Amino acid sequence: MTEKYAVVVVGGGAAGLSAALVLGRARHRTLVVDAGEPRNAPAAHMQGYLSRDGMPPAEFLAIGREEIARYGVELVRDRVVDVERGEDFSVVLAGGRTVRARRLIVATGLKDELPAVPGVAERFGRDVLHCPFCHGWEVRDQPFGVLATSPASVHQALMVSQWSKDVRLFLHTVAEEELSDQDLRRLAAAGVDVVPGEVAGLVVEDDRLTGVRLADGTTHARSVLFTAPRPVPQTGLLERLGAELHETPFGAYPVVDGNGLTSVPGVWAAGNAIGFAEQVVHAASGGYRAASAIVGDLLMADLDAAAQG
Repeated sequence: MTEKYAVVVVGGGAAGLSAALVLGRARHRTLVVDAGEPRNAPAAHMQGYLSRDGMPPAEFLAIGREEIARYGVELVRDRVVDVERGEDFSVVLAGGRTVRARRLIVATGLKDELPAVPGVAERFGRDVLHCPFCHGWEVRDQPFGVLATSPASVHQALMVSQWSKDVRLFLHTVAEEELSDQDLRRLAAAGVDVVPGEVAGLVVEDDRLTGVRLADGTTHARSVLFTAPRPVPQTGLLERLGAELHETPFGAYPVVDGNGLTSVPGVWAAGNAIGFAEQVVHAASGGYRAASAIVGDLLMADLDAAAQG
């Protein structure tokens, strides 16, 4: 007999665990399916989460898993490979298990695709960074580089100048002609130096970034390099269910209401599954909102069924 849950949560990051905590406390049988691939795994610490500022992401998740277990929530390390919608949702796991759920929360996040520059992937989350709100304070006043991935990288260079007045924007594969007059005026006003030429690699000494090397052989001494990964939304399950998506400059994400309800009845989404800019604190909040909405949704469905006899 296929096991039946009130809710299956796909994804065990901040959004999924937060949702599971609310559902468990509301006495709903809940299963969290976690593939164990959190977006912030490369980072040593997470910042900006009140009362948890500076906590290692792995520790944060471990505490979350302990908390949901207190309320009877089940968590399995597996991956959802298929889902079908009928009277309930049929959820197929990679390990061969199939479960049913009355409601579904998709918190599968996204993946960051980094520029193909030697050394960038290896040092990502250490001294190659993407978010100044996440890491700016820790690297403040050091010599910054910004590796451009598109003309939009101008915005990143301007933002990081809040944390250092020594910033160089390496255009890499972006032509100078692609920058607008406004871009150039703002960069000049912020004191950001624009460096044309393709970046060939990073200079690392004693396991520390010390420079950025261009294809022409010149080297610029830098201690920190910011870059913007290409976000790859993990929307496969939502697409399989027929959820409406909307295009953004950072990929296609599901159309959701204020609580994360998608266009598919019974399916909610939270965390980076709904957008590129969801930080840990936003993801946890989104999971909470989705779960509380589901508690009310299930209650009203049961009351209506009972009233109809």
